[in-house]
Amino acid sequence: MIEKAPKFKVDSPIFFGVVSLTLMRSLNKELIDKIDSKYLYWDKIKHLPYKKITPEEVWDYTKIKRFLHEKSLKIAKDKNALSFKYTVNDFLQEKLHNLDFNFGAGIQKEQLLTDLDKLQYLNNALMEESIFSSMIEGATTTRVKAKDMLRKNKKPKNKSEQMILNNYKTIQYISEHQNENISKEELAEIHRLVTDSTLEEENIGVYRDNNEINVVNELTGEIVHTPPSFEILDELMISFYDFFNKNPKENFIHPIVKASILHFLIGYIHPFVDGNGRTARAIFYWYLLKNGYWLTEYLSISRVIMKTKGQYEKAYLYTEIDEMDVTYFIHYQVKVLIKAFEELKTYVTKKKKEQSKLLKYLKHDAINERQATILQKIEEDNNRFFTVKEIENMFSITNQTARTDIEELVIKGFLKKIAINKKSFNYWKGDKFEKLTSK
Repeated sequence: MIEKAPKFKVDSPIFFGVVSLTLMRSLNKELIDKIDSKYLYWDKIKHLPYKKITPEEVWDYTKIKRFLHEKSLKIAKDKNALSFKYTVNDFLQEKLHNLDFNFGAGIQKEQLLTDLDKLQYLNNALMEESIFSSMIEGATTTRVKAKDMLRKNKKPKNKSEQMILNNYKTIQYISEHQNENISKEELAEIHRLVTDSTLEEENIGVYRDNNEINVVNELTGEIVHTPPSFEILDELMISFYDFFNKNPKENFIHPIVKASILHFLIGYIHPFVDGNGRTARAIFYWYLLKNGYWLTEYLSISRVIMKTKGQYEKAYLYTEIDEMDVTYFIHYQVKVLIKAFEELKTYVTKKKKEQSKLLKYLKHDAINERQATILQKIEEDNNRFFTVKEIENMFSITNQTARTDIEELVIKGFLKKIAINKKSFNYWKGDKFEKLTSK
């Protein structure tokens, strides 16, 4: 007897494959590549130019193709589980490879940054990230004022400046603890740092205890996301910590992909009353550093997000509206990292050119590179002055080293010391400064 064949299932992968192949023959490669490389959603796909095929059929093809390659994951279990899916196609693989090479390869670090450069670039990145992460959440100030506050260790004058200072301290904390695992206590500390003096004390570092929190469109007032119930937060977050801390070989997820998912999850779960966005970006930053992506410290990721805030918000919305396909958010985050890296290279090139201008100061006996940088900045801005604390922060040196550097310039007459009070001084252009620059 011949065994009877199993009943053909319409929802089988083979059926999807046949339909997919049929539809693909009606599409040109350029359109397929555009859809795949940018991971487009229906609102973009329906406007592409087609021949002999409808936008609806293209969407069907796209969904089938993604279904055949998707991976699923769950946060928590049973009835409280949050189920997600994602797809890593060839285009995303290529971008991830390039990021792996540039963000993790030690040779790139040596080629891109010198020892002196690293301190300057790191300080600049810390300030930029702190400022723009706050601006995404509504902080209103200028970069000049914000950087002046951070450099000179001034006390924040308002909530916006407090948010920036908080982010600055948070990034420093993560940098110091980057190799540690995350826990409820660690996340609470991150949240405490980002919300210090900007949120009611009873809401800092603790999960929300109600369902009155919604994500709302600022212009229309429309509710665009309702987070999971506060009653299952403990269970969800325990699973979140486990997901952060473990990446088993049998279910390995690329670290950049995983960092993006972790970022999304904090925004989606919304464990806190406020400060979830800043916390989510801090977690993304932390996970990349923990997994060896050293260059992350030198990037201003939030500056790129701020410039593309509409896309950032849509990446969340696309995921939720398209069956919790978090690939939209992954693609966005990868694009942000690539753009941030390009901006860093542009910044480094600019600074290298500026560094060549330091040579006229370095030719002078007993002037070191830090002192040359100070003199160069004063030459660029006649109204510029320095404090010891600012120099300490700028170069990540001790107070005594900063004081020695600037006092030596005073002794040489290149700077002059103006008393602010009995203990504090500002350092301005000195009487012999013009003679130095004319040489």
